[in-house]
Amino acid sequence: MHKKTIKKIAIVIVIIGLVAAFKIFNLGDYLSLSYIKESQMKFETLYNENKVPVIAGFMVIYILVTSLSLPGAAVMTLAAGALFGILTGTIIVSFASTIGATIACFVARFILRDWIQGKFGDKLKTVNEGIEKEGAFYLLTLRLIPIFPFWLINLVMGLTKMPLKTFFVVSQIGMLAGTIVYVNAGKELAKIESLSGILSPTLIFSFVLLGLFPLVTKKLLGLYKKRKGLATS
Repeated sequence: MHKKTIKKIAIVIVIIGLVAAFKIFNLGDYLSLSYIKESQMKFETLYNENKVPVIAGFMVIYILVTSLSLPGAAVMTLAAGALFGILTGTIIVSFASTIGATIACFVARFILRDWIQGKFGDKLKTVNEGIEKEGAFYLLTLRLIPIFPFWLINLVMGLTKMPLKTFFVVSQIGMLAGTIVYVNAGKELAKIESLSGILSPTLIFSFVLLGLFPLVTKKLLGLYKKRKGLATS
């Protein structure tokens, strides 16, 4: 059996094992809003006594949750605001979420892209060309608009030829606004009853406008340059 195939099988087994453990041992209960609220004082005491280990442990768990597309990232972001404050919490979540997303993108690419490209290569040719030309702007738009699922963006971009470095940088920039909103909300953790109350329709609409801005700007600049070129020719 080919070494690459063996590696793919090994990665799939590890992922299945981790997800199964998460379900079997009900680890999701520890990432629920109610549990985080009940344990806030305990976490604060632990953090005050062991700041570096707590930050490191928090980041490792956050990276695992996001890379495996497990539920709980939003609650952990709130917890970061309550535990670390808005500045430190934002930095921790920003890097942890981006690292997790990049790992998920890489895994999707390593396991699925060759098969997808081989089966639907002709149909995906236009998509790949568009990603190569304007992929960063598309990704930035998707990251800025909170209505697109985090895991789905990672998967879709994993099936493209976008460099992981570009994916990392653009994701970190694009997710920053949403991260700040959730981390800031975490400062009032005791008053939060549900995650749905954090993003109001007005705030979502603002994110949509913000997300469309870079793509629209690029299109307008392209049209301007095209018309200027025609005028001078």
